Amino acid sequence: MLEQRIQQQFFESADLLYQVAENLSRPVATAAQMMVESITAGGRVFCAGLGTSAGDAGYLAALLAGRFEQERPGLAAIALDGQAMAYGDTASGLMRQIQTLGHPGDLLVLFEALPSGAAPALLQVAHAQEMSVIALTGSQDEDLRAALTETDVQLRVPHSRSPRVAEAHRLLSHCLGDAVDLQLLGAGD
Repeated sequence: MLEQRIQQQFFESADLLYQVAENLSRPVATAAQMMVESITAGGRVFCAGLGTSAGDAGYLAALLAGRFEQERPGLAAIALDGQAMAYGDTASGLMRQIQTLGHPGDLLVLFEALPSGAAPALLQVAHAQEMSVIALTGSQDEDLRAALTETDVQLRVPHSRSPRVAEAHRLLSHCLGDAVDLQLLGAGD
């Protein structure tokens, strides 16, 4: 029984990734283009995650600032950590960091596998700083979708289980890293 349950985790994850591949390819390409445009124009990519998605934000920032699969100069990507702020909650800390560090032309990449209710406020703060947003979300995100503008992109993983959404977000980070490298460096070996 335990082994079947473990196998089911793999099957469910694989099924989801297969289902969303076609629908997400265009928005991922758009998001990667936004990242390249921001960075090459002197902007920065701020990666932020709410709840358990904070680790995903740090991971994407590391892929961009360090490297993905090809050697290249580091890109201006910073993981925001609202917990490092002297505020009662992470979302308030993230809002303060976006207000303090964000400038026109910068980009916010926001990860939220499990809706917290704080994402729309973060988007409003980013928009007030004249930043565009790439939002990696799950299926229960109606408030966030209402806060998106025409300059934003949503990478929505339509699944009710946050572990499946988080797994897809990790793959989306890899897709973004690869697409950014492709645009900047061309096809690798």
